[in-house]
Amino acid sequence: MTRYVRNMRGYGSNPPDPKWPGGAYVAVQFVVNYEEGGENCILHGDEASEAFLSEVVGAAPWPGMRHWNMESIYEYGARAGFWRLHRMFTEAGVPVTVYGVASALARSPEQVAAMKEAGWEIASHGLRWIDYRAHSAEDERRDLQEAVRLHTEVVGEAPKGLYLGRTSANSVKLAIEHGGFEWISDTYDDDLPYWIDHDGHGNATRPQLVIPYTLDANDMRFATAQGFNSGDQFFAYLRDAFDTLYEEGRAGRPAMMSVGLHCRLIGRPGRAASLKRFIDYVKGHDRVWLPRRIDIARHWMEHHPYEAPTLRPSRMEKAEFVERFGSIFEHSPWIAERAYALELGPAHDSAAGLHNALARVFRSASEEERLGVLKAHPDLAGKLAAARRLTPESAKEQASAGLDALTDEERARFTDLNQRYTAKFGFPFIIAVKDNTKESILQAFEKRIENSREEEFATACAQVERIAYLRLKDILPS
Repeated sequence: MTRYVRNMRGYGSNPPDPKWPGGAYVAVQFVVNYEEGGENCILHGDEASEAFLSEVVGAAPWPGMRHWNMESIYEYGARAGFWRLHRMFTEAGVPVTVYGVASALARSPEQVAAMKEAGWEIASHGLRWIDYRAHSAEDERRDLQEAVRLHTEVVGEAPKGLYLGRTSANSVKLAIEHGGFEWISDTYDDDLPYWIDHDGHGNATRPQLVIPYTLDANDMRFATAQGFNSGDQFFAYLRDAFDTLYEEGRAGRPAMMSVGLHCRLIGRPGRAASLKRFIDYVKGHDRVWLPRRIDIARHWMEHHPYEAPTLRPSRMEKAEFVERFGSIFEHSPWIAERAYALELGPAHDSAAGLHNALARVFRSASEEERLGVLKAHPDLAGKLAAARRLTPESAKEQASAGLDALTDEERARFTDLNQRYTAKFGFPFIIAVKDNTKESILQAFEKRIENSREEEFATACAQVERIAYLRLKDILPS
């Protein structure tokens, strides 16, 4: 058994209607990352200076030394950039969520007071603005606990949300394990919030709401290769993203847009103007919701509370899996047995996903094995149907096309075609009756009986797969 914990399916082709307040087409959420004073610095007990997201091109850590220029650039974010953003958002009446590094907040009491007075949400951005990829789970857990403790002490209340940013493979699992966050945002994988539970993310005692974040609509690209070189590029990118989401929302698929900001980056005058233009551009549209992340979280909890799926094939034990899906391919449980050994994951918990796994086994089977599956199918309106000895699936399917209520003339015609077809090909005529009527089935019968055996074997196998998919659609999300 191999299980793949990454979820490549998400909401699939039918995402839910978020039901944003006021019928908004898009929710635009601004994040101000407050990291200044929490970055790597030997004054903070780190081994080297910071080298990430600054004006210093090609910056590298300086082991054992202070990097005066780097420190000064970060200080600009606290001393000037923050206040420029604070004025901009408060004057526009737009609330924001702050990703606050706990140690940075502790070194900036006036900025914290201004955030609180403005009604901004102050979420946790971890204890320090450092890279956790090589940290042990124990060390990271300890830092997370201390981040919450210090944040609570400095802000006056515990953080309701978390975005660590410079994560390890354990970060999301540890956040869920903590159990104290209404939302977390260390993913970039969707345009809508979603719920996750223990699958691949530790032994959570409750489902966790995720509000995905962004690294593309983010001013960090002013400080990265192939990023934004001017405010015009930043504004154009944000505008295009907003316009796309707004039109999709107008067409019936509302979503959310996150905008990531840093005081030391967008807070510079030459960049701030582009943010001001974008705020004005967004406010120039109706049907737009401008929430904090906690507002999104509570809206989602109210309108889209967690609902545990009733059937998740990728989490079943083998006996349950084979019992539940062994009849999807008629009288051929060996297909389900082999499919169970494939690399199954959340993507296979839908009709299309599980069908793909089962069909892979069928397609890779020998011709003799596939012939056995064909022979396992009953004749249409044949002796088994008359004796009421069809499987529940076959009985329901044949009844859906009226094959259980034939006239004597129709029954005689089916009997003749069944006998001629089986004599010629060595297996019964197979067609997905749910796709057909009694008349179209007879027409297909007359046409396909003229095929070569090679052609008809391929056609029959394709119809077997189609029947399996239709059966799965009755019991799994499509």
